[in-house]
Amino acid sequence: MTHPLVGILMGSDSDFPVMEAACQMLDLFDIKYEVLVSSAHRTPKRTSAYARTARERGIQAIIVGAGAAAHLAGVVASETTLPVIGVPIDATSLNGMDALYSTVMMPGGIPVATMAIGKAGAKNAGLLIASMFSMKDATMAGKLQQYRNDMAEQVQAKSDALQKKLKD
Repeated sequence: MTHPLVGILMGSDSDFPVMEAACQMLDLFDIKYEVLVSSAHRTPKRTSAYARTARERGIQAIIVGAGAAAHLAGVVASETTLPVIGVPIDATSLNGMDALYSTVMMPGGIPVATMAIGKAGAKNAGLLIASMFSMKDATMAGKLQQYRNDMAEQVQAKSDALQKKLKD
């Protein structure tokens, strides 16, 4: 087995049902990854060490999911120059808006690419990784184009089925 190219971090194991969508996309594109629970607040040394050593371990990008204060992506980004993609998670009564603002409002100089709140954001994080990797990998580019073609065909099939149902 080849070493993981992507790190997936989350602040709590309760975030995994959302972050699993990123795993599924990476699996679809045959991109190896590792998954870790680490907290910006409860395990700051562990989080820092993970981010600081990611590049030397072969990690090329990190997807980070966090809810509530959601400082995890920013902390990770502050400790590495690798691309960091943040996924805000709906974990509080604020429906993920707190996590969105915490993830997206990074100071200039420490970027975090921020996705939508929840599973759609986690899915898109995996797709963004595939897109980034496709810049230097023609096979990956072909897989990504086929994925998009398949989506378009599915939409057309649903439209055709609806039109048929309306005619009946």
